[in-house]
Formats: sequence, structure tokens, C-alpha cells
Amino acid sequence: MSHSFVLGIDQGSSGSKAVILDCDGTVCGYAYRPLERIYPQPGWVEQDPTAVSQGVSEAVAEAVGRAGIHPNEIAACGITGQRNTAFAWNGRTRAPLANAITWQDQRTLPLIKELAAWPLIGEAQRRLGYVPGTYMASLHLAWRMKHDTAVREAAQSGDLQIGLSPAWLLTALGQPAGHAMDTSLVQAMGVYDFRAACYWQEWLDYLGIPLAPLPQPVPTIHDYGTLHVTAPDGRSADVPVLAMIGDQQSALFGHNCRRKGAAECTHGTASYVKVFLDDQAPDQEKINVYNAWHLGQQQTYCLEAPTTVTGAAIRWMRDNARLFDSYEEMDELAASVPDAGDIVYVPAFTGLEVPNFEPNARGTILGLTLGHHRGHIARAFFEAIGYQIRTILETIETEAGVTVSELLVGGGVSASDLACQTQADLLNLPILRPTFAETTAWAAGLLAGLGTNVWLSEADLPPLPGTHTRFEPALDAATSDEGYGRWQKAISFVRAWGQQETAAR
Repeated sequence: MSHSFVLGIDQGSSGSKAVILDCDGTVCGYAYRPLERIYPQPGWVEQDPTAVSQGVSEAVAEAVGRAGIHPNEIAACGITGQRNTAFAWNGRTRAPLANAITWQDQRTLPLIKELAAWPLIGEAQRRLGYVPGTYMASLHLAWRMKHDTAVREAAQSGDLQIGLSPAWLLTALGQPAGHAMDTSLVQAMGVYDFRAACYWQEWLDYLGIPLAPLPQPVPTIHDYGTLHVTAPDGRSADVPVLAMIGDQQSALFGHNCRRKGAAECTHGTASYVKVFLDDQAPDQEKINVYNAWHLGQQQTYCLEAPTTVTGAAIRWMRDNARLFDSYEEMDELAASVPDAGDIVYVPAFTGLEVPNFEPNARGTILGLTLGHHRGHIARAFFEAIGYQIRTILETIETEAGVTVSELLVGGGVSASDLACQTQADLLNLPILRPTFAETTAWAAGLLAGLGTNVWLSEADLPPLPGTHTRFEPALDAATSDEGYGRWQKAISFVRAWGQQETAAR
């Protein structure tokens, strides 16, 4: 039987995807399963580990069925997963010990306040790559060790294993070769000194997290074990899992952002700008630095920065403010006016991000008159995305000396031609939007294929399926700069409000 197919799995925050690729990189089978979040009390956000693994199992089976293949025709599997959502299980029985705490969970807010008194907190960003926050798996694990008896007892008995969803999936649905994750996923847990390539022991000691349950950091392409794959007709096979990677890194790889300065922006709950760095990781004060992927003997790095909320702001405008009933209607409203009419919309619903970090800033619309309507607000929101990305790219150029010449986009609001054109105009950069949407799962499949020599080298990898729509800047620089100046004034106002709120607390 020819092993000419690879399986890519993308286990995300809101659902799980599976793709079957042939040796040309064509998607022969695809399936998706949504995933519910659990809200035990206000500010707590969890996921059921069994529901996570069950959803992946169902998605894989359906994708295999749609491809019309026997599972033993799959040469290898690659898994990419959501970052910072920590799973805890018994390594001996493979049973989950508790629900996974997701990156949206806020229960560690008191711990964040305590961190300021820790003598080594000033080293955190340089060692971890980013500033500690409530989203971090490491803080969720610290909370577990203090408050979760089952997790604490498993640690004492030597049975505890902890990791992100790719490691859990291998445990629940396959046969791990050991307890390991790739360096991008390990760093995403918030316990790994990525510059020294080892766990940060003083940080673990401070948080009360034992070293033994943590996964071994290994290269992106590695023998992780096998995944038991079953087709809808019951035929099955144990497929080698030869790649693991974080979801944002997988998107960067899939978009072919593999040369220094290549950049991609994924529009989701927030918009994440990622710039590939090659094999050097500069010190940064304002931009997060991540392990990208480790292929062969080379660990590569990327810069990453989020905007304020994007998808979450659109949902607020739709469901809470009732400005429109659908994403399509928002697009139509934004297109109904030639510009935002000099209003500025700062969607800082959860605070300001790079480079103005102010957690107590809040969403604001400035410059409203009685002549403005919903269309102007929708158009101003599109402009807000462009201005935020411009700020991030300017910060990256200043801080890291890396210049971006074009930006690939995907996810959410990138489906809007007007949103993409607005970004091109305000960034004065070409925006490229691929027609193919499942880049993250596809890239996991590519990496698995590299591991089993379906493709012999990166140079042999197939291009992203489909074509790209290219949006060229069409706004003169003076007009763009004038709007950007107005945006910066608005940011100063919103930041000052947040600083006053911080002082009042």
C-alpha cells in the first residue's frame, strides 16, 4: 500500500480541524468539529479534555472518509494546537485530572498582582519571550498546584503530566513515544527560558510547579509516537506523529513566511501580526519573541504582537450594540461611506496592546456628530485595524530593525475586500489574501510530510493551494499620515484615561 498521504490536525480554541493532503499538497479530505467552552463561574473559562479529543477523533475520521482512503495510506501526522490552554492528566492511566484552563481564563488575576514583588520579575520578558499575563499556562498550573487536589496528588505520586492540546491528543488518541512537545509549544506554556533552551527553574520554584511533569522540549519534526486513526467504515491504522507546532507558528509556516521580514496577520479574536526572524532572537521590550520552528539543526524565531480585540469587537457591535445583524452587513455599511468622516474608533475593550500597553484603557469612539451613522462607525473600525497594524510594524522596525515589504492576511475580517484595501492604504503596503483558508492545519501536514520524506526539503514543499488576491495601496501618503496622526491623538486620550483608572485603583 502506498503511503502517499499526510494528515494535518489543527486543535483550536473554538474547534478542531483535520485535513488529508496528497503528495502535491492538495487537500483531499477536510472536516471540522466545534468545541464548547465551559464557564464554571465568572471569569473562568475551561474546556473538557475528553470533548477535545473526541472532536479531533471525529474530524479525523470524517476527513479520511472524504478523502476515500484507508488509514494505512497515511504516511505521517502533524498536530498544531492552541497555545496556553493547559491540560493535566495521569501519565499512567492517561485519564484527565481536570478540565483544561483556557487562555481566556481570568482566575489568576490576583497572582499577576503578586508578581510585581518577585525579585526576578524583571527578567521574565527576556527569558520567556513575553510579559506574564493571565492567559499564561504557567500561571494556570500554579493555580492548579495550590487549589486542585487531584493535580497536586498526581504530582506527589509521580503520575502527573501536563502539556498543551497536541501532547494531550497523542495521549488520549494514540501511543506517545515519550512526554514531549516541540519548542514552540513548550515556550508557549510560559515556563521555558527560550534563549537558554531550558526550563527556567527559579520561575518554576516561585510558581510551585514541579519540573518532572513538564514535556521534554524537542525539535518540530520528531518521533512523537503514533495516533490511532479510524475511518468511518471501521478500518484503522496507527499513524506516526512526526510534527508538532504552535498554531500561530503553523500559520506563519503555511503562508511561506520563511525568510527574514516575511510577515503575516491572522485576524481572529484579536489580530496577530507575526514576522519571521530567521535564527537570531533580538532583545525586545515591546514585541513578543517566540520560537518559530526547529528544523534540522536550526532553531528559528519570530516576532509577534496582537492588536486590541478584532473579532470580539465585531461580535460586540453585532450582538450588544446591534449596529448590524451580520458580518456581511458590516461590510456593506462600511462601503456605504467614502471614509469614516473624521471619527476615530479605538476598540480597546480589554485594554491597549503594543506599544502603548495600558490594561485599563477602554473602547472609545471620538469625533461623533449628529451627521454620523452606523456606516461611519463600521468604516472607522476597519481603519482602526490598519492603524494598529501600522503601529506594530513601525515598532518592529524601530526595535528590531526588520522592515516588512508586504503582509499576508487570513482569518475573520480578511474576508472583506474593503478591510484588506483599507489595510493596504493605511500601511502603504501590498496586502495578499490567499483563497485557501485552512493554512494552519495544512502546514502541520507539510511538516509531517517533511518528517517522513514525502517532501525531501523545504524547497520541495508545494505552494499554498489556490491563488492570492493582491491589494495595492491606493491612498496618497499625506492623507494616510493625517489619519494616522488623528489616530495617535486618540490613543493618547484613551491611554491617559486608562492611566487615571489605574491610579484610582
